Amino acid sequence: MMAYLQHDLFTRHLNTTFQIHTSETETIEAELTEVSEHVQSPRQERFAVVFRAANDPFLGQGVRRFEHDQMGTFDLFLVPIGQDDRGTYYEAVFNRIPKQTSS
Repeated sequence: MMAYLQHDLFTRHLNTTFQIHTSETETIEAELTEVSEHVQSPRQERFAVVFRAANDPFLGQGVRRFEHDQMGTFDLFLVPIGQDDRGTYYEAVFNRIPKQTSS
């Protein structure tokens, strides 16, 4: 399901606004503020993305439904990682086995 959520796709949408569902009928806006370096080896690929949303409501750790004009709808497991005057920061980490290509 998340195979299409690749590092370069997030990089293309850095500093854009996403909608995060907080309930069945309510969403909040969050800006994609950071995309980490993409580390890839034959056994593993990993990167992280950071979103900034308003301080209220505070979202606890958990799976959230996202919507984006270009990327569509998808789910991410978010963890709050910080807070300041600009908002609360949430991180989603991708750590997966890369797709094997046939020889």
